[in-house]
Amino acid sequence: MKKIFLIFALSWGCQQSMLAQIMKLTDIFDSIRQSHPLLKMYDAEVQSLDEAAKGARNWSAPEISSGFWMTPYNVNLWSNKGSAGTGMGQYMISAEQEFPNRKYNSANEKYMNAMSSVESAGKRSVLNELFSGAKDNYNAWIIIEKKLLVIDEDDKLLQLIISNAESRYKNGLGKVSAYYKAKAAQGNLANTRIMLQNDALQKRIALNTLMSREKLKEFSVDTSYTIKEYANSVFDSTVFYSSRSDIQAIDKNIQLTYLKQDVEKQSLNPQFGVQFAHMFGFGGFPEQFTLMGSVKIPFAKWSSREIKANVESLKWKAISLEKQKESMANEYAGITYGLLQDIAAKKKQLLLFENDILPALRKNYQSMLLSYEQNTEELFSLYDGWEALNNSQLEYLDQVGQLLALQVKLEKILEIK
Repeated sequence: MKKIFLIFALSWGCQQSMLAQIMKLTDIFDSIRQSHPLLKMYDAEVQSLDEAAKGARNWSAPEISSGFWMTPYNVNLWSNKGSAGTGMGQYMISAEQEFPNRKYNSANEKYMNAMSSVESAGKRSVLNELFSGAKDNYNAWIIIEKKLLVIDEDDKLLQLIISNAESRYKNGLGKVSAYYKAKAAQGNLANTRIMLQNDALQKRIALNTLMSREKLKEFSVDTSYTIKEYANSVFDSTVFYSSRSDIQAIDKNIQLTYLKQDVEKQSLNPQFGVQFAHMFGFGGFPEQFTLMGSVKIPFAKWSSREIKANVESLKWKAISLEKQKESMANEYAGITYGLLQDIAAKKKQLLLFENDILPALRKNYQSMLLSYEQNTEELFSLYDGWEALNNSQLEYLDQVGQLLALQVKLEKILEIK
């Protein structure tokens, strides 16, 4: 009983292990989102900027000084033996504090808090690139697996042809040249299988790299795929303002530019300060103090040139970024409509394969096989029928792969996950 239970447990464990090896595209996306070091770099950069923004309302450091004040070099004069009956010289302790301008600090805080939003948009753009790379490799692997199934099936058919030809040749009913041609085709299938298996390994390495895992870690893909329909959608320039993270990053940069401009404008406001000093007199000289206020006047004509120049420069920088945003949206719209036309043409090609080419070639092969079995057709003709069907099946899968690649490009432009 224990042995039966152990065998059952091992069988169940092996089955679960095999099931765990299949990774869906969404699983790969989750792994990339959690593990890719480039995304962690952006997270750290955002955190760095957010931490820096906490100091936006910082005051300038107070200044404290201490030392002799209006003290004669002759130390004998420090005592109270002077003509006035008191000593000369004082020891001073002073403190000075400059007060920040409230409006300047508020503008600076808004500016620094907005800085991380640019990096966040940059992270989304990088994530889109990584997801697109994962889709390309995943879809290519799906096509490879389907090609391997076609080759395995064709290899079985070819083996039946070869076995039948061997039997006919021994009985003097077949031509040896056609037999060798079929044997060579079988070798070519084996060669193609090796190439495809290596391609599948390369895709697995690429996907493991994107997931930051052991490069040769084994898993398999879900070979189902979906052809999506975008033909009836409208993609004008305004669509990309809300969908493209790189355009959103430019938007954030524009906002940041205006916030920086506001900081520059607020720096034209006056800044106030206060200074207090206390002096200890020597030789009975009375204690004294100084209390003074100060004001910086940055809006004076000779001291405001740089600030005004920066304000004007930032205005033109914002205009430049606006034009860059318009140019990118216009370019993406053109690329999108071009891809839509390519996708429509590719779908028409696939329909021709599915409705006309492949059914006709299958019927041709089946009729050739029936005629060959009835000794009314040569092996050469049967082989030609098989070869045409095999090549068309592989070409059809190539067309599917190209359609999926075009779909990935479109979804990359639209940033559709």
